[in-house]
Amino acid sequence: MRFAIPTYQGKLCSHFGHCEAFAIIEVDEEGRILSETYIQPPPHAPGVIPRWLKEKGVDKVIASGMGPRAQMFFSEMGIEVIIGAVGEDPKELVKAYLNGTLVTGPNVCEH
Repeated sequence: MRFAIPTYQGKLCSHFGHCEAFAIIEVDEEGRILSETYIQPPPHAPGVIPRWLKEKGVDKVIASGMGPRAQMFFSEMGIEVIIGAVGEDPKELVKAYLNGTLVTGPNVCEH
């Protein structure tokens, strides 16, 4: 399973489309983290990032906030989106998701 988390300075970025990098975290069947890499996204435009992340093999996105149009694009790509995540460290967010303890709040996106 491969997760993508939008980040700014290595921490969860509250605005999905304006992050400086995505943490791509790969997890094995037992929930162990196999790798964590940070990659710079292409320029922000409708539908570009969901297609790009699909090409990277991403299955799930953990985000703080995301507009409905981006959510629709991810849904069309078959990528699950978890919105309203509360936290900072991408690896800890993934671990919490896998353990069923991820804290979520409202979608902070105003689109």
